[in-house]
Amino acid sequence: MFETELTRTLKIRYPIFQAPMAGGPTTPDLVAAVSNAGGLGNVGAGYLTPDQLRSTIHEIKQRTDQPFGVNLFVGEQPVESEEAIAQMASYLDTYRYKLGLTPNPSILKYSESFEEQMQVILEEKIAVCSFTFGIPPQDMIQAMKQRGIVVIGTATTVEEAIQVEASGLDAIVAQGSEAGGHRGTFLNNGSDALIGTMALVPQMVDRVSIPVIASGGIMDGRGLVASLALGAAAVQMGTAFLASPESGAHTTYKQKILSAHEDSTAITIAYSGKPARGIRTTFMKDMQQYPGTIPAYPIQHTMTKDIRQASAKANNPEYMSLWAGQGLRLANDHAAAAIVKQTIDQANMLIQKMSK
Repeated sequence: MFETELTRTLKIRYPIFQAPMAGGPTTPDLVAAVSNAGGLGNVGAGYLTPDQLRSTIHEIKQRTDQPFGVNLFVGEQPVESEEAIAQMASYLDTYRYKLGLTPNPSILKYSESFEEQMQVILEEKIAVCSFTFGIPPQDMIQAMKQRGIVVIGTATTVEEAIQVEASGLDAIVAQGSEAGGHRGTFLNNGSDALIGTMALVPQMVDRVSIPVIASGGIMDGRGLVASLALGAAAVQMGTAFLASPESGAHTTYKQKILSAHEDSTAITIAYSGKPARGIRTTFMKDMQQYPGTIPAYPIQHTMTKDIRQASAKANNPEYMSLWAGQGLRLANDHAAAAIVKQTIDQANMLIQKMSK
Protein backbone atom coordinates (compact mmCIF):
# COMPACT_ATOMS: atom_id res chain seq x y z
CA MET A 1 0.00 0.00 0.00
CA PHE A 2 2.86 2.39 0.76
CA GLU A 3 4.93 1.63 -2.30
CA THR A 4 6.06 4.79 -4.11
CA GLU A 5 8.43 5.59 -6.94
CA LEU A 6 11.09 6.28 -4.31
CA THR A 7 10.63 3.05 -2.31
CA ARG A 8 11.03 1.12 -5.58
CA THR A 9 14.18 3.04 -6.54
CA LEU A 10 15.74 2.59 -3.10
CA LYS A 11 14.46 -0.99 -2.66
CA ILE A 12 12.96 -0.21 0.75
CA ARG A 13 9.63 -1.42 2.08
CA TYR A 14 8.22 1.77 3.59
CA PRO A 15 8.50 5.47 2.57
CA ILE A 16 10.00 6.41 5.94
CA PHE A 17 13.44 8.01 6.26
CA GLN A 18 15.06 8.45 9.65
CA ALA A 19 16.57 11.94 9.51
CA PRO A 20 20.37 12.17 9.46
CA MET A 21 20.98 14.01 12.76
CA ALA A 22 24.65 14.97 12.98
CA GLY A 23 26.50 15.24 16.27
CA GLY A 24 25.81 11.83 17.78
CA PRO A 25 22.11 10.77 17.63
CA THR A 26 22.42 8.64 14.47
CA THR A 27 24.37 5.69 15.84
CA PRO A 28 25.02 2.55 13.76
CA ASP A 29 22.34 0.87 15.95
CA LEU A 30 19.69 3.47 15.08
CA VAL A 31 20.48 3.53 11.36
CA ALA A 32 20.49 -0.28 11.10
CA ALA A 33 17.33 -0.66 13.21
CA VAL A 34 15.33 1.67 10.93
CA SER A 35 16.66 0.03 7.75
CA ASN A 36 15.96 -3.45 9.12
CA ALA A 37 12.40 -2.33 9.98
CA GLY A 38 11.77 -1.41 6.33
CA GLY A 39 12.61 2.30 6.35
CA LEU A 40 15.81 4.10 5.35
CA GLY A 41 18.26 4.76 8.17
CA ASN A 42 20.61 7.71 7.62
CA VAL A 43 23.92 8.70 9.22
CA GLY A 44 24.35 12.38 10.04
CA ALA A 45 28.02 12.46 9.03
CA GLY A 46 28.66 16.21 8.76
CA TYR A 47 31.03 16.31 11.75
CA LEU A 48 32.70 12.91 11.32
CA THR A 49 36.33 12.61 10.27
CA PRO A 50 36.86 10.44 7.16
CA ASP A 51 38.10 7.59 9.40
CA GLN A 52 35.11 7.87 11.74
CA LEU A 53 32.79 7.89 8.73
CA ARG A 54 34.38 4.75 7.30
CA SER A 55 34.21 2.84 10.58
CA THR A 56 30.56 3.95 11.12
CA ILE A 57 29.66 2.63 7.64
CA HIS A 58 31.39 -0.69 8.40
CA GLU A 59 29.52 -1.02 11.71
CA ILE A 60 26.17 -0.42 10.00
CA LYS A 61 26.98 -2.99 7.30
CA GLN A 62 27.62 -5.54 10.06
CA ARG A 63 24.15 -4.85 11.46
CA THR A 64 22.07 -4.73 8.27
CA ASP A 65 22.14 -5.86 4.65
CA GLN A 66 19.42 -3.31 3.80
CA PRO A 67 20.03 0.07 2.09
CA PHE A 68 20.95 3.05 4.25
CA GLY A 69 22.07 6.61 3.59
CA VAL A 70 24.80 9.03 4.62
CA ASN A 71 24.26 12.79 4.86
CA LEU A 72 27.06 15.32 4.37
CA PHE A 73 27.22 19.09 4.70
CA VAL A 74 28.34 20.72 1.46
CA GLY A 75 31.69 22.38 2.21
CA GLU A 76 31.60 26.08 3.05
CA GLN A 77 34.48 28.57 3.26
CA PRO A 78 33.22 31.33 5.55
CA VAL A 79 34.93 34.71 5.61
CA GLU A 80 34.88 36.20 9.10
CA SER A 81 36.79 39.14 10.55
CA GLU A 82 39.50 38.43 13.13
CA GLU A 83 37.82 41.00 15.34
CA ALA A 84 34.44 39.17 15.36
CA ILE A 85 36.18 35.88 16.22
CA ALA A 86 38.29 37.44 19.00
CA GLN A 87 35.25 39.21 20.47
CA MET A 88 33.24 35.97 20.51
CA ALA A 89 36.14 33.98 22.00
CA SER A 90 36.36 36.47 24.85
CA TYR A 91 32.57 36.41 25.40
CA LEU A 92 32.45 32.59 25.46
CA ASP A 93 35.12 32.54 28.18
CA THR A 94 32.45 33.60 30.71
CA TYR A 95 30.75 30.23 30.09
CA ARG A 96 34.09 28.42 30.18
CA TYR A 97 34.79 29.81 33.66
CA LYS A 98 31.38 28.59 34.84
CA LEU A 99 32.08 25.12 33.44
CA GLY A 100 35.70 24.92 34.62
CA LEU A 101 37.19 25.00 31.12
CA THR A 102 40.42 26.49 29.80
CA PRO A 103 39.78 29.99 28.42
CA ASN A 104 40.14 30.69 24.68
CA PRO A 105 41.20 27.19 23.53
CA SER A 106 43.22 27.03 20.30
CA ILE A 107 41.29 25.76 17.26
CA LEU A 108 43.23 23.82 14.63
CA LYS A 109 40.46 23.52 12.02
CA TYR A 110 36.83 24.56 11.72
CA SER A 111 35.43 21.58 9.77
CA GLU A 112 36.23 18.18 8.30
CA SER A 113 37.40 17.94 4.69
CA PHE A 114 34.30 17.59 2.52
CA GLU A 115 36.45 16.15 -0.31
CA GLU A 116 37.90 13.45 1.97
CA GLN A 117 34.45 12.56 3.32
CA MET A 118 33.22 12.25 -0.28
CA GLN A 119 36.11 9.92 -1.10
CA VAL A 120 34.90 7.54 1.64
CA ILE A 121 31.35 7.62 0.21
CA LEU A 122 32.63 6.69 -3.25
CA GLU A 123 34.90 3.92 -1.96
CA GLU A 124 32.32 2.35 0.37
CA LYS A 125 29.54 2.05 -2.26
CA ILE A 126 26.78 3.64 -0.19
CA ALA A 127 23.20 3.18 -1.46
CA VAL A 128 22.12 6.77 -0.78
CA CYS A 129 23.99 10.02 -0.17
CA SER A 130 22.13 13.18 0.80
CA PHE A 131 23.37 16.74 1.13
CA THR A 132 22.50 19.75 3.26
CA PHE A 133 23.61 23.42 2.94
CA GLY A 134 23.78 23.36 -0.84
CA ILE A 135 24.47 21.26 -3.91
CA PRO A 136 27.72 19.28 -4.30
CA PRO A 137 29.98 20.02 -7.30
CA GLN A 138 29.01 18.42 -10.64
CA ASP A 139 32.07 16.15 -10.77
CA MET A 140 31.11 14.66 -7.38
CA ILE A 141 27.49 14.17 -8.49
CA GLN A 142 28.66 12.35 -11.63
CA ALA A 143 31.11 10.18 -9.67
CA MET A 144 28.31 9.09 -7.30
CA LYS A 145 25.88 8.37 -10.14
CA GLN A 146 28.49 6.26 -11.94
CA ARG A 147 28.62 4.08 -8.81
CA GLY A 148 24.83 3.77 -8.67
CA ILE A 149 24.46 5.98 -5.59
CA VAL A 150 21.07 7.70 -5.25
CA VAL A 151 21.84 11.38 -4.61
CA ILE A 152 19.41 13.53 -2.60
CA GLY A 153 19.42 17.28 -1.95
CA THR A 154 17.73 19.43 0.69
CA ALA A 155 15.56 22.46 -0.11
CA THR A 156 13.59 24.90 2.03
CA THR A 157 12.01 26.81 -0.88
CA VAL A 158 10.63 25.94 -4.32
CA GLU A 159 13.46 27.91 -5.97
CA GLU A 160 16.04 25.78 -4.14
CA ALA A 161 14.20 22.63 -5.23
CA ILE A 162 14.30 23.77 -8.87
CA GLN A 163 18.08 24.21 -8.57
CA VAL A 164 18.49 20.80 -6.91
CA GLU A 165 16.62 19.15 -9.78
CA ALA A 166 18.56 21.13 -12.42
CA SER A 167 21.84 19.89 -10.95
CA GLY A 168 20.82 16.30 -11.68
CA LEU A 169 20.03 15.02 -8.18
CA ASP A 170 17.55 12.14 -7.83
CA ALA A 171 15.22 13.41 -5.08
CA ILE A 172 14.68 16.36 -2.73
CA VAL A 173 14.05 16.60 1.01
CA ALA A 174 11.50 19.42 1.44
CA GLN A 175 12.49 20.80 4.83
CA GLY A 176 9.57 22.64 6.41
CA SER A 177 10.04 25.30 9.09
CA GLU A 178 8.82 22.86 11.77
CA ALA A 179 11.91 20.67 11.34
CA GLY A 180 14.47 20.33 14.12
CA GLY A 181 18.17 20.99 13.61
CA HIS A 182 19.93 23.10 11.02
CA ARG A 183 18.02 24.81 8.24
CA GLY A 184 19.17 23.57 4.85
CA THR A 185 18.62 26.97 3.22
CA PHE A 186 21.32 27.83 0.68
CA LEU A 187 19.90 30.49 -1.65
CA ASN A 188 18.53 33.25 0.60
CA ASN A 189 18.72 34.25 4.21
CA GLY A 190 17.55 31.36 6.42
CA SER A 191 15.00 33.55 8.18
CA ASP A 192 13.26 34.20 4.84
CA ALA A 193 12.86 30.49 4.10
CA LEU A 194 10.58 29.40 6.95
CA ILE A 195 7.74 27.82 4.99
CA GLY A 196 5.73 25.17 6.84
CA THR A 197 5.78 21.57 5.57
CA MET A 198 2.06 21.56 4.63
CA ALA A 199 2.56 24.66 2.45
CA LEU A 200 5.99 23.76 1.06
CA VAL A 201 5.47 20.16 -0.11
CA PRO A 202 2.59 20.62 -2.62
CA GLN A 203 4.17 23.77 -4.10
CA MET A 204 7.45 21.89 -4.55
CA VAL A 205 5.75 18.78 -5.97
CA ASP A 206 4.02 20.94 -8.59
CA ARG A 207 7.27 22.51 -9.79
CA VAL A 208 9.74 19.59 -9.93
CA SER A 209 9.50 16.16 -11.51
CA ILE A 210 11.82 14.24 -9.14
CA PRO A 211 10.48 12.70 -5.88
CA VAL A 212 9.97 14.98 -2.89
CA ILE A 213 10.49 13.78 0.70
CA ALA A 214 8.41 15.68 3.27
CA SER A 215 10.31 16.70 6.40
CA GLY A 216 9.39 18.79 9.43
CA GLY A 217 6.90 18.06 12.22
CA ILE A 218 6.11 14.53 10.98
CA MET A 219 5.94 12.16 13.95
CA ASP A 220 3.48 9.36 13.15
CA GLY A 221 1.10 7.72 10.65
CA ARG A 222 -1.04 10.84 10.42
CA GLY A 223 1.93 12.84 9.18
CA LEU A 224 2.82 10.07 6.72
CA VAL A 225 -0.69 9.90 5.19
CA ALA A 226 -0.96 13.70 5.04
CA SER A 227 2.43 13.98 3.31
CA LEU A 228 1.59 11.31 0.73
CA ALA A 229 -1.71 13.09 0.08
CA LEU A 230 0.25 16.30 -0.58
CA GLY A 231 2.27 14.49 -3.23
CA ALA A 232 5.37 13.49 -1.26
CA ALA A 233 7.05 10.18 -2.16
CA ALA A 234 8.28 9.62 1.42
CA VAL A 235 8.63 11.32 4.80
CA GLN A 236 11.72 12.07 6.85
CA MET A 237 11.35 11.88 10.64
CA GLY A 238 14.02 13.04 13.09
CA THR A 239 12.60 14.13 16.44
CA ALA A 240 10.41 10.99 16.42
CA PHE A 241 13.55 8.83 16.82
CA LEU A 242 15.60 11.08 19.14
CA ALA A 243 14.50 9.51 22.43
CA SER A 244 14.63 5.90 21.19
CA PRO A 245 17.04 3.51 22.98
CA GLU A 246 19.16 3.28 19.81
CA SER A 247 19.61 7.06 19.55
CA GLY A 248 23.00 8.39 20.64
CA ALA A 249 21.43 11.58 22.05
CA HIS A 250 22.58 12.40 25.60
CA THR A 251 20.25 11.18 28.38
CA THR A 252 19.51 14.76 29.47
CA TYR A 253 18.68 15.63 25.83
CA LYS A 254 16.28 12.66 25.61
CA GLN A 255 14.55 13.75 28.84
CA LYS A 256 14.06 17.23 27.39
CA ILE A 257 12.57 15.77 24.18
CA LEU A 258 10.04 13.78 26.23
CA SER A 259 9.09 16.67 28.54
CA ALA A 260 9.09 19.67 26.15
CA HIS A 261 6.06 20.95 24.25
CA GLU A 262 5.28 22.19 20.74
CA ASP A 263 6.00 25.79 21.78
CA SER A 264 9.34 24.98 23.44
CA THR A 265 11.56 25.42 20.39
CA ALA A 266 13.07 28.40 18.62
CA ILE A 267 15.41 29.00 15.69
CA THR A 268 18.84 30.22 16.75
CA ILE A 269 22.27 30.92 15.29
CA ALA A 270 23.86 31.01 18.77
CA TYR A 271 25.46 27.56 18.74
CA SER A 272 26.74 27.29 15.19
CA GLY A 273 26.37 30.57 13.30
CA LYS A 274 23.70 29.00 11.08
CA PRO A 275 19.93 28.96 11.80
CA ALA A 276 18.80 25.78 13.56
CA ARG A 277 15.67 24.81 15.51
CA GLY A 278 16.11 23.52 19.04
CA ILE A 279 14.59 23.54 22.52
CA ARG A 280 15.13 26.95 24.15
CA THR A 281 18.08 27.10 26.57
CA THR A 282 19.75 29.70 28.77
CA PHE A 283 22.57 29.93 26.22
CA MET A 284 20.13 30.76 23.41
CA LYS A 285 18.46 33.44 25.52
CA ASP A 286 21.81 34.93 26.62
CA MET A 287 23.13 35.08 23.07
CA GLN A 288 20.13 37.16 21.97
CA GLN A 289 21.73 39.97 24.02
CA TYR A 290 25.18 39.49 22.45
CA PRO A 291 26.26 42.92 21.17
CA GLY A 292 28.69 41.77 18.47
CA THR A 293 28.51 39.65 15.32
CA ILE A 294 28.07 35.92 15.79
CA PRO A 295 30.73 34.32 13.55
CA ALA A 296 29.46 32.37 10.54
CA TYR A 297 29.11 28.57 10.40
CA PRO A 298 31.20 26.46 10.92
CA ILE A 299 33.39 28.89 12.92
CA GLN A 300 30.85 29.49 15.71
CA HIS A 301 30.02 25.77 15.80
CA THR A 302 33.65 24.91 16.48
CA MET A 303 34.08 27.75 19.00
CA THR A 304 31.14 26.56 21.15
CA LYS A 305 32.02 22.86 20.94
CA ASP A 306 33.92 22.62 24.27
CA ILE A 307 31.07 24.44 26.06
CA ARG A 308 28.44 22.09 24.64
CA GLN A 309 30.52 19.02 25.52
CA ALA A 310 31.25 20.18 29.10
CA SER A 311 27.57 20.99 29.58
CA ALA A 312 26.65 17.46 28.48
CA LYS A 313 29.23 15.95 30.87
CA ALA A 314 27.70 17.98 33.71
CA ASN A 315 24.17 16.83 32.71
CA ASN A 316 23.30 20.49 32.31
CA PRO A 317 21.03 21.01 29.28
CA GLU A 318 21.23 24.82 29.42
CA TYR A 319 24.39 25.10 27.29
CA MET A 320 23.79 22.02 25.10
CA SER A 321 22.31 22.28 21.59
CA LEU A 322 19.01 20.40 21.94
CA TRP A 323 17.92 20.26 18.29
CA ALA A 324 14.25 19.31 17.97
CA GLY A 325 11.23 19.92 15.75
CA GLN A 326 7.78 21.21 16.65
CA GLY A 327 6.17 17.76 16.95
CA LEU A 328 7.60 17.33 20.46
CA ARG A 329 4.44 16.27 22.32
CA LEU A 330 4.21 13.27 19.99
CA ALA A 331 7.71 11.97 20.85
CA ASN A 332 8.14 8.72 22.77
CA ASP A 333 11.00 6.50 23.91
CA HIS A 334 9.99 3.37 21.98
CA ALA A 335 12.52 1.31 20.04
CA ALA A 336 13.25 2.53 16.51
CA ALA A 337 11.69 -0.53 14.84
CA ALA A 338 8.54 -0.07 16.94
CA ILE A 339 8.30 3.59 15.83
CA VAL A 340 8.45 2.52 12.16
CA LYS A 341 5.82 -0.19 12.77
CA GLN A 342 3.49 2.12 14.73
CA THR A 343 3.73 4.74 11.97
CA ILE A 344 2.78 2.23 9.27
CA ASP A 345 0.03 0.60 11.39
CA GLN A 346 -1.52 3.98 12.16
CA ALA A 347 -1.30 5.04 8.51
CA ASN A 348 -3.00 1.79 7.41
CA MET A 349 -5.82 2.28 9.93
CA LEU A 350 -6.32 5.88 8.81
CA ILE A 351 -6.58 4.94 5.15
CA GLN A 352 -9.07 2.14 5.92
CA LYS A 353 -11.11 4.55 8.06
CA MET A 354 -11.15 7.21 5.31
CA SER A 355 -12.04 4.73 2.58
CA LYS A 356 -15.16 3.73 4.54
